[in-house]
Amino acid sequence: MSATRRVFLHVGAPKTGTTYLQDRLMLNARTLAEHDVHFPSRMPRVDASLFHFRAALDLLDQDWGGPPGHAKGSWDALVRRVRRRSGTVVISHEILAPAPLDAIRQAKRDLAGSEIHIVYSARDLARQIPAAWQESVKQGRKWTYRRYLDRIEHGKPWFYRAFDLPNVLSAWGAGLDPAHVHIVTVPRSGAPVDELWLRFCRVLGIDPAWTPEDSDRVNESLGVAETQVIRQLNRRMDRATRRESTFDELIREMLAQNELVGRISPSVRMPPRLLPWAQDETARWVEWIEQSGVDVVGDVADLTPLPLAEDETFVDPDKVSVKQQLRVSMDALAAMTREAARRRDPDQALLRKVRNQAKRIRE
Repeated sequence: MSATRRVFLHVGAPKTGTTYLQDRLMLNARTLAEHDVHFPSRMPRVDASLFHFRAALDLLDQDWGGPPGHAKGSWDALVRRVRRRSGTVVISHEILAPAPLDAIRQAKRDLAGSEIHIVYSARDLARQIPAAWQESVKQGRKWTYRRYLDRIEHGKPWFYRAFDLPNVLSAWGAGLDPAHVHIVTVPRSGAPVDELWLRFCRVLGIDPAWTPEDSDRVNESLGVAETQVIRQLNRRMDRATRRESTFDELIREMLAQNELVGRISPSVRMPPRLLPWAQDETARWVEWIEQSGVDVVGDVADLTPLPLAEDETFVDPDKVSVKQQLRVSMDALAAMTREAARRRDPDQALLRKVRNQAKRIRE
């Protein structure tokens, strides 16, 4: 095995600041490369995160977010770039967390000759569970919060399989030195804004001074009313997950990521009835961590689900009033109307140009 290349596979979990971490790696790729730390991209100025996403899709034999075959060959292309590097190489995408065993074995075979490290960022379930429902709705899911929670408790959907720390790391860490399996705990609310990044840097063995450019990319949360409106819109438009549609960008990027964030609607919270279950799950995680001997950066106590604060009240997203939904819907309609006016129809623009030219000739 080569001692000149260490590959850090950051496999998730979703909703643990992965968008921020990936964007900061990309923004500082040039200065990191000067210190032999690499976040491979297909070409300069191309979004490296998209490249890693497609590589992960290819490894998993999936076609999310595009036409059939759009990710084909991306994993091999990423592996070729890894093999050209020495020092530290980072591969990062959260959809890798619940990868099947055959995909995990392929990844390790393809990266043979490198010192492989697995990195997993983990967050407490009281924050993780509501965030995942919002994200699934942003991506096109139509399920109610109640149905989603029932699946979390009993059916183990994709999101929870990605959150199941012992199962994820048992699979990805198989055959590796436990010291090469790293858990980064997501800091509590109120921690310094760069604490997650500092913890991530410690795992990679890099100096934070090598990454002076910060990222403003965060996957913002929606409130209960906004999430409910997006869910209803998904139903009305028969929106599907894991594929792009002509209106998907408008709903996901413009509404769910921009126009409807940062409002006064109450936040989506985990219902208090689930707190004992979440605490039991976390106890299982902590027991596994202690017995496995893996490396933990941060505080395991960060993973403990906390009850609602005294000034917080649980608001059921499935029971948001029609009045609240109407207000959000009107704002969404106004935003889409402005966007429709901004996007000039090319055919109409050409027709106007011809008419203006004809008018000038007549004059």
